[in-house]
Amino acid sequence: MSTVLAIDTATSRTTVALVKDGGVVLELHHDDPIAHGEVLPRLVAQLLEVENSIDEVVIGMGPGPFTGLRVGIVFGQSFAFARNIPWRGVCSLDSMAAQIDSDDFIVAIDARRKEFFWAHFIDGQRITEPQVALRQVLEKFTSPIHKEGDIYPSAKYMPAITGDIREPIYVRRPDAYPSPAGVTFRPMNALDLPVVASLEKSIYAGEDPWSIAQFKEELGGPDRHYLVAEKAGVVGGYCGVMIAGDVADILTITVDPALRRQGIGREFLKRMIDWSRNKKVEAMMLEVRVGNDAAQPLYTANGFYPLNIRNDYYGPGLAALVMRKELR
Repeated sequence: MSTVLAIDTATSRTTVALVKDGGVVLELHHDDPIAHGEVLPRLVAQLLEVENSIDEVVIGMGPGPFTGLRVGIVFGQSFAFARNIPWRGVCSLDSMAAQIDSDDFIVAIDARRKEFFWAHFIDGQRITEPQVALRQVLEKFTSPIHKEGDIYPSAKYMPAITGDIREPIYVRRPDAYPSPAGVTFRPMNALDLPVVASLEKSIYAGEDPWSIAQFKEELGGPDRHYLVAEKAGVVGGYCGVMIAGDVADILTITVDPALRRQGIGREFLKRMIDWSRNKKVEAMMLEVRVGNDAAQPLYTANGFYPLNIRNDYYGPGLAALVMRKELR
């Protein structure tokens, strides 16, 4: 015999439920985007009048707007602590998806700022991590989209969701990051070409690396912007972007393996986005190798979304994921 208290405040709806041995005893909700803190204790009190013996608390961990989401998480954790019972967290998007009878769909929560938190589901399984995107980006997807307002997280489904998420799901990129320590960024010049070409050859050996002549031609081309990153006076990374019609195409972001995980790639990307915005183009495009799990989350976190797959782009059997970011 097990009785679960489930709580979710990731959306404008506060939802709570009592689930006993897999069966729903009672589910309650209240719709108000700024009343989570006021409403949640009252709803839980009503549940406890029906069943006061609780064995576990399950909490919706988002994604969701910060203030409302934190109300549910802090309340649920405090309740579990006070009663000395376990708690676990689940993704709020998963409890939305549990209500949908379809084999391919997207669920989305209003993230404010004209953005949505979303995830893609196929055959009932979430195939993407929770992400954030502008409204117009979601509208480009071909899969049906179920948005907050048409559907909400439902607490009664939460106990059946597997997993245990211990931290709030915050997927929105911070507005600012500290610059990489000890690293300077500047425009690439002709004197950098030997070092850049050497890095290119060592990092992309076997993948058709650019020659020094190709870099020289690129550097002199119109509507192009190339940067290098230096640490201790040594070039340890480079990037390049070009204008092609009404979009900016990212040509490369390359960092010496010895300098990775210091924020250099992120800073390169930020500077190319800023440069492209100043050029008044509509969007940015890039290709990333399918399976490059280090780079793709960086692009997703900065607003790039997948368009299609280009097979054999990097060579036989090496496909590229084409991604796009709207700038207008």
